[in-house]
Amino acid sequence: MAAVGSGVTELKRGDRVSIEPTISCGHCEWCLKGQHNNCMASRFMGSPQAPGLLREYAVIPAHNATPVPQSFSYTQASLIEPVAVIMHMLELVEIRAGQTVAVLGAGPMGLLAAAVARKAGAARVLMADKLPHRIRMAEDLGATAVPMAQFGELVADQTRGRGVDIAIDAAGVPETINMALAVTTLGGTFVLIGIPNHTPVEVDLFNLQAKEIRFQPLKRSNHQSQPAIALLASGAIPEAIVTHRLGIEQAPEAFQMLAEYRDGIGKLAIEFPA
Repeated sequence: MAAVGSGVTELKRGDRVSIEPTISCGHCEWCLKGQHNNCMASRFMGSPQAPGLLREYAVIPAHNATPVPQSFSYTQASLIEPVAVIMHMLELVEIRAGQTVAVLGAGPMGLLAAAVARKAGAARVLMADKLPHRIRMAEDLGATAVPMAQFGELVADQTRGRGVDIAIDAAGVPETINMALAVTTLGGTFVLIGIPNHTPVEVDLFNLQAKEIRFQPLKRSNHQSQPAIALLASGAIPEAIVTHRLGIEQAPEAFQMLAEYRDGIGKLAIEFPA
């Protein structure tokens, strides 16, 4: 932090912090209920609502900054916000010991969801992706992973036709959403993390209703940085999820690499000069 306001007492200049990107009002109905992510007046940094953080200086409310432990590397610190999103998932969905969890999409959020599911007690985590290098990353986390076309067969084999208890979509496309619904067991839970790029999205409502599947969307992190820090400190989230680190001057190249899924990319971190 370059500076703090005169009324800020819990932070000081020079502190390393993780930033919650949703700037909420703090006093509306939803903020008072603890649902800051649903604040009607919220602004999300890095969207058309507010500038992001690929800039030299930014001013944020103190409650959007969480101190980063001295023991954390910058790579660990870069994982706090995305892990916080998955910790918010655990506010909404209970993963119990012995359950089977499916994760559709092995990008950064899918890999984090798989790691958290394992830590929460899932007996098996089954994953699918379209990219061979991401399938390998999922396997390195201890998941059983296959190409998307083989996923239905994998779930049938691993669960003896029963289906998974919880299916998490981390891709946000009709193919993965409907595959997740197809492999979820009767009375199971479907969690939508992936953000669809196009609307409307064709969703198999027949499977959803016929199996009485609970449909739980997920929106941002809802100030779950502290639980995320605790989980990272436990070693449950491998830093290897961050595969690339590029300087701020390479930001355009970094985003192009992400868009093209090049060079075995998992999660990418943008680094600023010290």
